[in-house]
Parts: sequence; C-alpha cells; structure tokens
Amino acid sequence: MTIKDAGALKGLHVAVIADLHAGAPFIDEAKLARVVDLTNSAHPDLILLAGDYVITHVLGGRHMPIEYIARLLQPLSAPLGVYAVLGNHDRWEDAAHIAAVLRRAGIAVLDNDAAIIATHRGPLYLVGIGDYFTHGADPARALAKLPLGQRALCLTHSPDVFPELDVRCHLTIAGHTHGGQVDLPFFGRLIVPSKYGQRYAAGTRHEGQNYLFTSTGIGTSIVPLRFRVPPEISLLEIR
Repeated sequence: MTIKDAGALKGLHVAVIADLHAGAPFIDEAKLARVVDLTNSAHPDLILLAGDYVITHVLGGRHMPIEYIARLLQPLSAPLGVYAVLGNHDRWEDAAHIAAVLRRAGIAVLDNDAAIIATHRGPLYLVGIGDYFTHGADPARALAKLPLGQRALCLTHSPDVFPELDVRCHLTIAGHTHGGQVDLPFFGRLIVPSKYGQRYAAGTRHEGQNYLFTSTGIGTSIVPLRFRVPPEISLLEIR
C-alpha cells in the first residue's frame, strides 16, 4: 500500500494475522502450524496479531486453551518483533490471562500502550489500542507515549475506532470483521460486525490524513462458512 509521508513506515513489510479463532471448525492445530510456517516463510520485518485467538460460542467449535494456542504461535519470528492486541472473544474469556500467556510466549501485547521500535529509517512508534467492540479502546492513553509531532502505526481489533483516531495514527491495522465471511454478488458482504456496515469490512481505506487496513482474518464466527472471502495472512509492503 502507498502512504503519503510514510516516514519510518516506508519500505516496511508487515505480516498481519487476525481472528485465528483457534478451535473453530477447520481451525485445528495443523492449520495454526501452517499459518505460522507461511508467515515466517514470507520473511516480514514485523508481525502483528490483531486479536481473537480463542472462541466463545462458535457453532461446531471446540475450546482450545490459550496456553496451547500460544505454544503454537511461539515460533513466529520477525526482525522487528511480534506484537499483539486482544479481541472481543479474548476479552470475553479472560483478557488479563490471555495477555499474560502470550507475553510468556514472547509475544508483546500492547493493550492501550505503545512501543518504540528501532529501524534503519529511525524510530517506529507502534501503538496498540484496546478493542472498541467491547469498550476496551482508550486511544488517548495508548497515544500518550508519543513524542510531540510523531506519527504511529496503530494496531487494534475492531476497525470501528478508526474515525475517532487523530492524525497521530498514520496507519491503523485491524481485523474483527472477517470481511463479512460471505460476500454475495449484487448483495455484498452479508454480516459485518461494524456500526459502519461495509465501510471498513476489508482492505484499505484513506480518510483525511489517516489510512486503515482491515484484514479478513483466518477463522470464522457465528457460522463456520466463508464464501468469496478466503482466509488470509496479510502481507503489507508500505511505499
């Protein structure tokens, strides 16, 4: 994707894994291992996990403990690190516990917090914003660590927080929508869990000075079905 005045983001290769929903139909241990292998084989500079690692009340699913999921994700590796935020399913289960387990697996969890990553183009400010869908988003707190005049790469679960972010979130990456899971000709994406309908359902948006990318993710929720919305590991090359 092309971003005006990309700064430290320029030239960055970012892998995005959203909505694993481990234990949902077709999302077993072998699928998680394949996601990890494919991600690592792309050799991204940075890996971002956009939440919803577990499932709650998913038709045909079986609960997979976060401890097991974290062990399967632990081999993820990138020069600039592996960072995560939590999604609504994670918060419904136990946000503090899931965050702690991911951290023990070497995955940095940013819950309304920020990290400074050294790159050859200067410091990259990565901001993790809590889940908007479950009222966990606190952008002011998350962005408080940014020096005056700096802009950031922001990671969150639900894209619905995007219109409320100021210019400091130059690029925001989200998941949550699954791209609607079902995309019918003439009708579009049937069920998008967003108050903005299909506006932020998938792909890139540019509004004002800010950019958004929404991944359609890996797993399923509500019904174990995808149609014309294949699961994806997103690899962004920022120009």
